Amino acid sequence: MDIVKVSAPTLMPNFVHLHGHTEYSLLDGISKIKKLVKKVKEMGMPAIAVTDHGVMYGVIEFYKACLEAEIKPIIGCEVYVAKRSHKDKEGKVDTEPYHLTLLAKNYDGYKNLMKLTSIAHLEGYYYKPRVDKELLKQLHEGIMALSGCPGGEFAESLKEEDFSKGEETVKKYLEIFGEGNFYLELQDHEYKTILKNSSNLDPKVKQDLERMAKFQNIWWQAVKELSPKLGLPVVATNDYHYVQEDDAQAQDAVLCVQTGKFIKDINRLRMIDTPNLYLKSPEEMSQMFVDLPQAVENTNKIADQVNLELTLGKPIFPIFDIPQNLSAMAYLRQICDERFKQKFPTGDPYYRERLDYEMSVIESKNFAVYILIVSDFINWAHSQGIITNTRGSAAGSLVLYVLGVTNIDPIAYMLPFERFMNPLRPKFPDIDSDIADDRRDEVIRYVMNKYGHDKVAQIITFGTMMGRAAIRDIGRVLGMPYGEVDRIAKLIPPPKQGFHQSLDDALKEVSDLNQFYKEDPQVKTLIDLAKKVEGTVRHASVHAAGLVISPTEMTNYTPLQRESNGDKIISQYDMFSISDDYEGVGLIKLDLLGIRNLSILGHATQIVKQNRGITVDLDSIPVDDQKAFELLAKGETMGLFQLEGSGMTRYLVELKPTSIFDIMVMVALYRPGPMNIIEDYIARKHNPNKITYYDPRMKEYLQNSLGLLVYQDDVLYTAINIAGYDWEEADKFRKAMGKKIPAEMAKQRDHFIEGCIVNGLTKEKAEGLYQLIKPFEGYGFNKAHAASYAMVSYQTAYMKANFPVEFMAAVMTAEYGDIDKIAHAMEECKRMGIVVLPPDVNKSKVGFEIEDIQKLSQEELQRQVTNVEARVQKQGIRFGLSAIKNVGISAIESILEARNLSIDSGQNFKSLADLCSRADNRLVNRKTLESLIKAGALDALGSRAAQMLVLDQCLEKAHQKAKKGNNGQVGLFGEEEISDEIVVPLPDVPEWELDQLLNSERELLGFYLHEPPFQKILREVESRCHYKLADLSEDLVGQKVILGGVVTEVKRVITKKSQAEMAFVRLSDGAIEIEAVVFPTTFQASKEFLEKDKVVVVWGKVDKREDQLSLVVERISLYDPETFDPGQIQTQLPKAERQYSGRSALLPKESKEKEVEITVPRNCGVEMLQKVNKILRGYPGKLKVALLLPNGGNNLKRMDLPFGITHSPAFVEEVEGLLGKGTIRLTKLD
Repeated sequence: MDIVKVSAPTLMPNFVHLHGHTEYSLLDGISKIKKLVKKVKEMGMPAIAVTDHGVMYGVIEFYKACLEAEIKPIIGCEVYVAKRSHKDKEGKVDTEPYHLTLLAKNYDGYKNLMKLTSIAHLEGYYYKPRVDKELLKQLHEGIMALSGCPGGEFAESLKEEDFSKGEETVKKYLEIFGEGNFYLELQDHEYKTILKNSSNLDPKVKQDLERMAKFQNIWWQAVKELSPKLGLPVVATNDYHYVQEDDAQAQDAVLCVQTGKFIKDINRLRMIDTPNLYLKSPEEMSQMFVDLPQAVENTNKIADQVNLELTLGKPIFPIFDIPQNLSAMAYLRQICDERFKQKFPTGDPYYRERLDYEMSVIESKNFAVYILIVSDFINWAHSQGIITNTRGSAAGSLVLYVLGVTNIDPIAYMLPFERFMNPLRPKFPDIDSDIADDRRDEVIRYVMNKYGHDKVAQIITFGTMMGRAAIRDIGRVLGMPYGEVDRIAKLIPPPKQGFHQSLDDALKEVSDLNQFYKEDPQVKTLIDLAKKVEGTVRHASVHAAGLVISPTEMTNYTPLQRESNGDKIISQYDMFSISDDYEGVGLIKLDLLGIRNLSILGHATQIVKQNRGITVDLDSIPVDDQKAFELLAKGETMGLFQLEGSGMTRYLVELKPTSIFDIMVMVALYRPGPMNIIEDYIARKHNPNKITYYDPRMKEYLQNSLGLLVYQDDVLYTAINIAGYDWEEADKFRKAMGKKIPAEMAKQRDHFIEGCIVNGLTKEKAEGLYQLIKPFEGYGFNKAHAASYAMVSYQTAYMKANFPVEFMAAVMTAEYGDIDKIAHAMEECKRMGIVVLPPDVNKSKVGFEIEDIQKLSQEELQRQVTNVEARVQKQGIRFGLSAIKNVGISAIESILEARNLSIDSGQNFKSLADLCSRADNRLVNRKTLESLIKAGALDALGSRAAQMLVLDQCLEKAHQKAKKGNNGQVGLFGEEEISDEIVVPLPDVPEWELDQLLNSERELLGFYLHEPPFQKILREVESRCHYKLADLSEDLVGQKVILGGVVTEVKRVITKKSQAEMAFVRLSDGAIEIEAVVFPTTFQASKEFLEKDKVVVVWGKVDKREDQLSLVVERISLYDPETFDPGQIQTQLPKAERQYSGRSALLPKESKEKEVEITVPRNCGVEMLQKVNKILRGYPGKLKVALLLPNGGNNLKRMDLPFGITHSPAFVEEVEGLLGKGTIRLTKLD
C-alpha cells in the first residue's frame, strides 16, 4: 500500500526529529538543550522539535539556542489527553490519559499551546496535567498534531487488533485539527533486533520485549492500511530522551530516581531494555524506515510549515491605573514633587537637583510605570504595618527614597544613582524588595487583587542534580549502602560563593576521591553515572522572590501551573526565560523576598506597643544609639541580621563599631575574598594615623571606608575619576570583573592603566592601583546593598539593646518551627538574664509572650526554663504553644478559644478532662494532647504519668459529651442532661523517672525543662572550653575546635573496606545537638566511655553533612571532675593538636593575669612583625596585650594593641618559638 505524501516543498532531503524530550521532562529525559542543539548542528539537520511531557519549561531556552546555531526551532509538547473530561478525576478510570504530540506552526499555535498546558495543570491535573478533546477543539488553531507514541489513543485503540477503532479515533483527531494538520506518527524501537542479539535476557524482560515487538508490528500494519484509506501522511519519530547512545544507562538511572526503584529491579518501567531512544542521525532514521521513506521525508515537510517568530528581550509593562490626562511620567513627577516637599520642607537645592536628574533618566528609559508599581505595593505594605527593605543598587535612588520605597538617604550615604540606573546602560534595573516573611503572602495577594489574578504569577525555579546530590541519587538507585554513598558525597567540596564544583574537578583536586575512583569498581560506576546526570534538572519549585505581572491574560506570555503540593499559581518559564533581563519573554519581574529578620522587627515593635505603649518607628530611630553599639562591641550578636556567627562576632568585638558606616563595611567585607581587608580597616579605625589614600582624588568617595576600597562602587568611582571612564565603560568594567574572563580582563587592564596614565598617574602607580582593584574580581559588594542591610542590622541591634525582652520574644516566635534555633535563643535569654517560663496551657498563647514575673509565685519562678539566678529584667517570656512539636496552629486556636481569652479573667482549664471537653476534639486530638502533656504544658493540672494514664478515658468522655450535644438530648423538663464539665480523677501514681521526663522534653521542645544530672558538670567543662555547641556555625566549617558535650546516642557501624568498628555519636549541651563522626582509630581509644549521658571533651573539625553541621572527631576524653586535670591537657598533646585554629584547648578555672607584654627583639623586621600579628590574632580573648618595640639605644616604645588575646601554653610556645625565650611577660594591672 502507498503512503500519502505531503505536497509542500521540503527544506532539503534530510530528517527532522519531531518528538523528543529534554531534561525538562523531569526525571525522564536527560537531554541538555545546548548539547542537543549542538548535536543537531553537527549532524546537519535543519530543524528540531522539543515535546516535553505536559510542560513547556525549556522552550524559550531551546528557541534561543536554536537561533544561535541557525537551526529552526519547533516548539511542541507531548500532552496528556483525558479519556473523558479533563475535569473528571475518578480513580482507575482517569489515571491513565493518552499521549498526543502537538507542534506549534505559528504564533497563534504557540499561544494556544501555552493555554492548553496551563489549563491542563490548573484544571485538569490528576496524576498528570490533562487536556481533553473539547479543549483541543477550542484551541487547535495554529497547531499540528501527531497521533503519538504507543501511549497515544490511536495506538492504544489497536491493542485488540481492531483497526476500525483506530480509524474511528483518527477521524476524531482529523476533525479537530483539520486536513494538513494531523499526521500518523510511527516509531521503530528495534525490538526484534534486540531480541535477536541478546542471548541472556531475563525471562520477564524477554517476555515484555516480545509483547512490544508484536504490538509494534500491529501498529505499523494499521498505519500502512489507514494512511492511504484516510489520506493521512505518516511521520517517523524516535521519541528521543537523551542525546548520545551511551547515555541510555544514565537515563535509566534518572528514571529510577523518579520511580523510587533500584536499577536492578526487573518489575519496573524499563526503558533501558530498548537503549535506542537517543538523537539518531538522518542516516540511522532513513535506515530504520527504509520501507517507508516518505515517513522520513514528511518530517522536513512539517518543519517547512513551521513559521514561528518570538519577540524576546523587549520589556512588557503591566497596566497601572493613572489619573486621566496624565502620562505615567507626569503622574510620577506629581507624586515625587508632593512627597519631596514633605521629606525636605526647606527644599534643599542639591537634593532637588539630584531628584530632577534622576527623573530625567527615568523618563529617558521609560521606567516610570515600573517605579509606580513598586511604590504602590510597598506603600500599601507600610500602611498595613508590614516591614520592608530594599536590596541591591535601588537604595542609590533619591526618587525611591522620596517615594518611601527605600529608607536610606542616598546622598547622606554617598550612594550613586548611576549604579542603579544610568542613561548609558541598555538594561532595565531591578528593584529588589525584602518583605517580612510572615506577611509576604499578604503583599502578593494585594498585587493579585489590584492587577487581576489572571495577570499575576509567581516564577518557577528548577533544582538540579549537582555533584553531591547526583552522587546521593545515583548511589541510592544503585542500591549502595547509605554510609558508602555518604562517604563519597562528603569528599566533594561544598559550593563556594554559590558555585558548585564539578565532579571532574573534584576528582582532580581531592586525592581520596580519586583513589576510591581508581581502586573501587563500584565507586567508579557511581561517579561515572553521576557525571552523566550532573547538572540535570531534578525538580521544580517556586522562586523565593520572583513575581511577574502582565498587561493581559498571563497565558499569552507564559504557560502556568500550580506549585508542587500547593495552590500558588506559577509560571512554567523560569526567570531566565520570562524576564527581559535575560533576553526572555520580556515581562517585568518584581522581586519580593521574604526575610525572617524583618518579621522579627515587625513583631518586636508590636510587642513593645502592647507591652509599654511605645510606638517605635524604625525609620526614625537615632542612628547613633550608644546601647546598640555597645551591644555590638561586646559581641552580643545572636538574633542580629547579618551579624551572627563566631567569625563576624569576633571582628565586631575587635572593631567596636561606632557608626552605620562601620556596619556597612563589615557586611560588605565579611565574605571569602575581601575578608583580609577587615583587619586593615580595624587597625585604621583605632589608629587614624594609618588612614591613607592611594590618590588624593579618592578621598571624596573613600572617606567613610577609611581610605580602603570596600565596595563595587569604589571600583567604579576609581575607574571614572582616576582612569577617565564614563558610566557605560565603568559598568562594562564591573561586569567583566564579575565574569572573570581572562581575555576580557586583560583588555580592561590595559584600558584602565592607559586611562590612569592619561589622568596623571605614572605607569607604576597605575599598575599598583589596578592591583588594589584586582581582588574585587567576583567579590565586589554593592554599596547601596551594604547600606540597606547595615540599616536592618542596626535596627535589630537597636531593638535588642533597648527592648531586650520584646526582641527575644519576637525572635523565638519567628523561629517557632526550628527547635535548634529556639534552643539557641533560650541560651541567649539565659545569658541576658531573661526568665523564660515553660509552656502552660492556661497561660501560653500561640507565640512567645511577655509576662510580668513579679506577679509569679516562687514555685512558678522555680519552673523557669532558663535557670536565671540574677534576673536582669522585670519581665519574662512565656513559651509559645506553637513551638511544641506536633501542636498545630488550628489546635492552639481551638484551645485559646475554649480558654475564652476574650474575657479579661479568662476561664482556665481545671484538669485534663476539662480541656478535652471544652476544646474541639476534631482539632485537639490525641497526638496533640499527648505532646502537650509530655512537653510539660499541662504540668499545672497534674503529673504527666497520671495524665497519660487517663488521656484515652478523658477523650472518650469528651467525645460522648460532644455526641450528646450534637444529638440535642435534653431532660424531661427541657433541662440539658449534659453536665457542664466532665470529671476524670487522676490516679495516684509516681511521676515518670527523670530520664523519661527529659527525653520527652528534648523531643518536643528541643531542650530540657528539668535539669539533667549532667548539666552542672557540663557547665563546668563548657566554662573552660573556648567553644560551646551553641558557638558552632558555618563560619567554622573546616576549622578545628575543642568543646564539651554530653553523649545522647552512640550508633556503631562496621566500615565496608576495613571491617573496623566506628560510630556516629550525638552530642548535646542540653539544648543543641550535633552529630560527631568517630572513625575507627579514635573509636577504639574511646569506646569504653562512649556511653549515653557521659560528659566528654571533644577535639575535632567542624564539618557540614547534608546542610547540617557535624564534627569529625580526632580525639575524645572523658570529663571526670575528680581525675581530669585541665592543666595537663596542653602538654600531653602534640604541638599540632595544641593549636586547633590557634585556640588553646581549655582555659584555667581562673586567671589572675590581666595583661600580656611581648618584647620584640631589635633584629625583628616587618615580615616577623606580621608573623607575630598572625599568632596574636589566632588566640582571641580578653587579656590586653602590648608590644614593647626597640626605640633607639636601650629604650623601648610601648604599643597597646586594639584587641585582646588568650594566654595559654600553646600561645607561649608559638610566640617564644618565633621571638625567643623570655619575650613574654604576664603582669597584673593596677
